[in-house]
Order: sequence, then C-alpha cells, then structure tokens
Amino acid sequence: MASIQTLSDADRRVLARWAAGCAERVLPLFDADAGAVREIRDAVERTRRYSHGESSAADEIGKRMVAVKAAKAATTPAGAAAARSVAQAAAVAHMGAHALGAAAYATKAVSLAKREQQQPDAVAEEIRWQLGQLSDRERAALRLLPPLGADSSGPLCEGLLSRGILGATIREIQVDVGSTPTPGVA
Repeated sequence: MASIQTLSDADRRVLARWAAGCAERVLPLFDADAGAVREIRDAVERTRRYSHGESSAADEIGKRMVAVKAAKAATTPAGAAAARSVAQAAAVAHMGAHALGAAAYATKAVSLAKREQQQPDAVAEEIRWQLGQLSDRERAALRLLPPLGADSSGPLCEGLLSRGILGATIREIQVDVGSTPTPGVA
C-alpha cells in the first residue's frame, strides 16, 4: 500500500508547479561548478515539464537523485539548501509530500543567505511569498497530506524535515492551508 504522503499522480503534478517555483526562486543562491549548476537547472525544468504532463512519474523518479548529487557541489550553506530545495521539488513526482520539503529548504536557503545581511524578516517574507503562490487546487492537494510528524513513512515523518526551520516552515504552511494538526505532535 502506498503512503498517504504519495498522493495521486494528478495531485503530484499540481504540487510540482508550486514546488518548482519555490526552488527556482532560490536558484541564484546556488553556486557550484558549471556541471552542477546545469544539473540543478535541468532538475527544475524537468519538474516543470512533469507538472505540465510532459513527462511521466517513472521518468522523473529515475532522475530525482541527480539534484541530490549536484547539491554536494554547493560552495555555501545557502547554496546547498537551495539545491536541496530543487532536489525536493524533483522528488514530487515520487511523493507529493516533497513539495513541502521544497518550500522548507527554500526558506532555509533564504535564512542562511540573509543571516549575513541581518534581515530577520526574510524568512517570514519567504513563507508569505510561498503561500501567495498557492492556487486553490494546490492548497486542496496539500490538505490531503498528513500533518508533519503524524505519519511514520515518507518525508513528513519525524526526522530531518520536522526539525528547526524546515519543520517550522512546513508547520506554518500546513496551518495556513488548513491541514488539521494531530494532537500532541509538535
């Protein structure tokens, strides 16, 4: 049985558009060798094609780790987070919950980049931008996902995405879209 975090192919395609937008917004923070930059940009474009029905989930699932490997070439922590945002967006074809990971890593990239400029409002502004980009269909698809930490399998389980700025971002998005929090899950 598939995880509730997978969602239908139609819902994953809907969320891929938003995830790609979140990742693309922080792409300028990714600095690496030309090959890694090309792979990261290609992953965003593939995610967009998937969202438009121009590729299959199987094709994208087979290529989703390319961005993960390219992220290792990042020259800054903000760039690595930006590349992880792209990797999460590329993984939406596999599991819809990765869309929240794309948004969370984009927020982390902004927080790391802006820390040096001492702009504490940058994180709140990024999350507001992300929420403002959501269509009604995307909001509906996000409501189908379990609250962060409530499901033991998939990206929304207790783990990396549930902690720190990543977890805080996902929780804020889930509250905004009307996901029902699970009692006792922080």
